[in-house]
Amino acid sequence: MERVRFRSLDVFRGMAICLMIVVNTPGAGSEPWPVLDHADWFGFTAADIVFPSFLFAVGNAVAFGSAMTEGEFWRKTLRRTAIIAGLGILFHWFPFGHMADQGWVWKTWGEVRIPGVLQRIALCYCFGAIAARYLDVRGLLALSAALLLGYWALLLATAPPDLALTKLGNIGNAVDRFVFGVAHLYHRDYDFDPEGLPGTLPAIVNVIFGYLAGLYARRHGASRLVAVRYLGFGIALLLAALALNPFFPIGKKLWTSSFVLLTVGIDLVVLAGLVAWIDLGKHRFGVRFFEIFGRNPIFIYIFAIILDRAVSSIPVGGQSFWKWLGKDVMNSILPGPPGSLVCAIGFMLACWLMAWVLDRRNIVIKV
Repeated sequence: MERVRFRSLDVFRGMAICLMIVVNTPGAGSEPWPVLDHADWFGFTAADIVFPSFLFAVGNAVAFGSAMTEGEFWRKTLRRTAIIAGLGILFHWFPFGHMADQGWVWKTWGEVRIPGVLQRIALCYCFGAIAARYLDVRGLLALSAALLLGYWALLLATAPPDLALTKLGNIGNAVDRFVFGVAHLYHRDYDFDPEGLPGTLPAIVNVIFGYLAGLYARRHGASRLVAVRYLGFGIALLLAALALNPFFPIGKKLWTSSFVLLTVGIDLVVLAGLVAWIDLGKHRFGVRFFEIFGRNPIFIYIFAIILDRAVSSIPVGGQSFWKWLGKDVMNSILPGPPGSLVCAIGFMLACWLMAWVLDRRNIVIKV
């Protein structure tokens, strides 16, 4: 099959990484607008679309990959999985310690969080790529249905009804505590880890649907048919998510099956609009900005983590530089959520500058 390039898919990927950085780095000194903060449990905000959209974009990239022999496929897939997951764990460890009254105190392995965003990306990519290689479209749809229904059944069948879908009573929380230990989980939310193992199962479906969307575009080209089909399937999935919501509520932290349907539906509707605007309408407004972000999405996300840790470790007036900038500078000029958002946008633009430098030099860093 001939390899083609869809600018709309590149822009979609860039939009995902752009919004991900903005959501992850609000300025200190005030809470962000609720729409830019994740729902506490069930519910949905604009922030909740970011991670599943990135997984959807990962699936798109798999669909446009080069043909590989059996050995090449397994070496590349397992190598990429190990690197991305390893970097995720490493960055939870970084900066490896902190200054205290007695001097530098090293952060031990027992304090390091093992699950995480990069780790979930790695696992979803791995299983999604394997499924895409060995299953046809019907097989992928059947697998997706099995994962979504199976996850729902797993949660409901393994805990009392009043605990099955709660933060600390669901089976996923018990599995993560057993496999990793509480010390290696996320500690800011009652030791519940939103990127744990069981919740990764339905997240694989986001990658699979991203692959199917990319495969469809690759087979049919940038056409009105593709845009219309994306829109139709997207709306159908949105309606299915809303219909399922009373029985299996939409929630990112538990990564419920209804959440998968909702986010894939949104992604398809957005992608339909991008295909119509960019590939069919030939409009160029804003395209280049997001394309630059989309050329090195994993690297830019990693760069954002490093930059965030770096500015948060620079001391200024008894606090970190990032807190000083947000609380003492920006919050005094623009108090409340607007100041928090301006800080986040400034941080995102700093990351974009790195992406621009790589683009200018035609450097694509493949993890």
